[in-house]
Amino acid sequence: MLVLTRKPGEKILIGDDIVITVLDARGDSVRIGIDAPRGVKIQRDEVVRAVSEANLAATQIDTAAEDRIKKSLDVLSALQSASSSQPQPETATPSLPNPSAEA
Repeated sequence: MLVLTRKPGEKILIGDDIVITVLDARGDSVRIGIDAPRGVKIQRDEVVRAVSEANLAATQIDTAAEDRIKKSLDVLSALQSASSSQPQPETATPSLPNPSAEA
């Protein structure tokens, strides 16, 4: 790891096409600007770690949630079976007058 001391306005060059500029330094905080080609990913470490942890958590099986979904599907299936086994009331379809027959 290369450790440098820079003042606001000073730059650090990485390769031929990445420039890091120290914009401001206040207390224990430093603002930097990064100029790099579009194809270069620039990400904050804490954001990458948070996304990785969230993705890992999303892959974990929640058996309680799985059981609740199965029970809900069973109830829905039972309701649909009960609904389809009951005789449906017959409804008379009103006949509409035929305009061509009146002429």
